Amino acid sequence: MQQRDKIKPILFSVVKHTPKDELKRQIPKDIMSGVMVAIVALPLSIALGIASGVGPEQGLYTAIVAGFVIALFGGSRVNVSGPTAAFAAIVAGIVATDGLEGLVAATIIAGVLLVLMGLFKLGAIIRFIPYTITTGFTAGIAVTLLIGQLKDLLGLSFPEGTPTVDTADKLSAIAANAGTFNVEALVVGVVCLVILFGWPRINERIPSSLVALVAGIVLVNGLDMNVNTIGDLYAVNAGVPEFHIPVLSVDLFREQLANGITIAILAAIESLLSCVVADSMISSHHRCNMELVAQGAGNIASALFGGIPATGAIARTAANVKNGGRTPIAGMTHALVLLAVLAFLMPYAAYIPMPTIAAILLHVAYNMSGWRNFVHLCKTASHGAVATLLVTFALTVIVDLVAAIAVGMLITVVLFMKMVSEETEVRGWKYYCDENSEVTHLRELPKSVRVYEINGPMFFGMTDQIADISVKEFTKYLIIRMRGVPSLDSSGMNALENLYGYCHENGVSLIFSHANEQPMKTMRRAGFVDLVGENHFRANIDDAIAFARELLDKEKQAKS
Repeated sequence: MQQRDKIKPILFSVVKHTPKDELKRQIPKDIMSGVMVAIVALPLSIALGIASGVGPEQGLYTAIVAGFVIALFGGSRVNVSGPTAAFAAIVAGIVATDGLEGLVAATIIAGVLLVLMGLFKLGAIIRFIPYTITTGFTAGIAVTLLIGQLKDLLGLSFPEGTPTVDTADKLSAIAANAGTFNVEALVVGVVCLVILFGWPRINERIPSSLVALVAGIVLVNGLDMNVNTIGDLYAVNAGVPEFHIPVLSVDLFREQLANGITIAILAAIESLLSCVVADSMISSHHRCNMELVAQGAGNIASALFGGIPATGAIARTAANVKNGGRTPIAGMTHALVLLAVLAFLMPYAAYIPMPTIAAILLHVAYNMSGWRNFVHLCKTASHGAVATLLVTFALTVIVDLVAAIAVGMLITVVLFMKMVSEETEVRGWKYYCDENSEVTHLRELPKSVRVYEINGPMFFGMTDQIADISVKEFTKYLIIRMRGVPSLDSSGMNALENLYGYCHENGVSLIFSHANEQPMKTMRRAGFVDLVGENHFRANIDDAIAFARELLDKEKQAKS
């Protein structure tokens, strides 16, 4: 029953197990928190919609539809989902190369993959992605987002058809069109940046992004500045998101499979990281598999209502917790408030200056970069970890996220195998014949018995050490002490089989001492226990030595 419950939405559990009186007191707090989170999410959703290469409405569609669905079915009490900066560069690239149809297909693929990940209970696997990789690609995404905002911050104009998908293309376009620099746009952007970084010191209750938004509108329209606004570049329309079934083909799904996998991986990592942060803030525990199912459902719904990919947003989740939100009702309220804004106030978004949008996204990029952690890791981590961090960071900026994670994981696995193989030791016992030796408490071994002790996991990275085991001409019994071996894989098993063959050719019998549960299961499954003999597997080293003596005595008696 407990295992089945883990795949159920946490909202149902909260309503079912929370006393009615406590629930009545909490619901008003959640509603108020949802309103405050909506105020935070409003400018961010508009800005992220634009940064993703679509319109400002699409950002709000995502926050509304995905935010509501994920809160309703999610595995966290307080996680708030919507468009995030992590997706901006990826989505913009898909839109630029494959259009909105490609984006819809990729988002639906990602949603299906997330649902499957949750149903197959793969949520815990995310924790195996090392901190160096998440830090590296997060910082890389932040740099990519920063570079993407330089155009609007500086008020540059690019000729129609200028390629701006890759980071290198963006930098080339900025350099080629530096002559179109607009000083008034920069002034607006700098003022908004000052507000974004300085306002929290004055008032933490009112979001700095909202203050910057109002300040930018007042500056540009009040002083009649020559600065592009959202209305100059986009047709802003009010109205609720409408459901539509896209016309998609099998070929399009095949083409977008890689992009769908990229979105799914990033959505899983970002949402579960957000849940972990939320857990630490409210001393709770999220249901990772249910959260993945909800993220998948939310992304599919977002695509069907004209939105873009969504995931858990750490900043909005933190705002929810700080404002008293403790149940999914807060996340659902935030979506409904944004729906009201979209329906009645959206035309006013046309007055928002583009440098203000750029400033908001630069502030987001700074906050998500984690540059302090990045520098700290470079100073304190091992050379291998630093290499993983820098390679992941560079590939995220230069190539893409999939290549960054794939190469980062490959480097991590190789370094891990090297570390484990160095920890595994195979050594033979020494003979001490000196009566005056200071070494005491040694076990007496017959001359024809040799002991090797293995410490550490036996896997493909250390099989050469097994091959180095040797016997003397007078050796009749070889004892392998395995009390320090926690695990044995197929390569290690093959090495033991080769050792048995070597011993058999030299007339030596193998005896194993203290084989742990997993290695014993592997050897039994491979038929190795039957090959060597069940009685040749002894409980401890003293029993193994006594057994070898017993066999030697029987040989002597047989000869006499």
